[in-house]
Amino acid sequence: MTDEIELGPVDYFVVEFPGNKMTGEGLPLLVDLVDRGIVRLLDLAFIRKDADGTVTAFEIADLDSDGQLDLAVFQGASSGLLGQDDLADAAALIEPGNSAGIVVFENRWAAPFIGALRRGGAQLVASGRIPVEELLAALDEAEAVH
Repeated sequence: MTDEIELGPVDYFVVEFPGNKMTGEGLPLLVDLVDRGIVRLLDLAFIRKDADGTVTAFEIADLDSDGQLDLAVFQGASSGLLGQDDLADAAALIEPGNSAGIVVFENRWAAPFIGALRRGGAQLVASGRIPVEELLAALDEAEAVH
């Protein structure tokens, strides 16, 4: 990789759908983030975990059964970052009888910022994510103190 390439941090989500119920309600929001250049979708995959624990990868054509391909805009979203081991790890997180969507995305909004820091001699040495539950608990605690 050359120094001229500006990449933002890459994150992933594993979203579990109890009872395999996928409504597609979040898709317009994801499309909007991609369209505005805030994120770049690198990988999108779906798995189902049967009651006996068997895991199957699958594609979704029509989430809300309206006859239109909800995921057409993301067809072919496969960077190669998401492998079989990753799908197995995601499957271990979900309950039998459920399915999951795995989304790998670049935070494009951060790329110019990180690029500018690198050009100035700095380097990103760590990044992380605070789980929502921890953030909410900390906010509740801070509110209780005040």
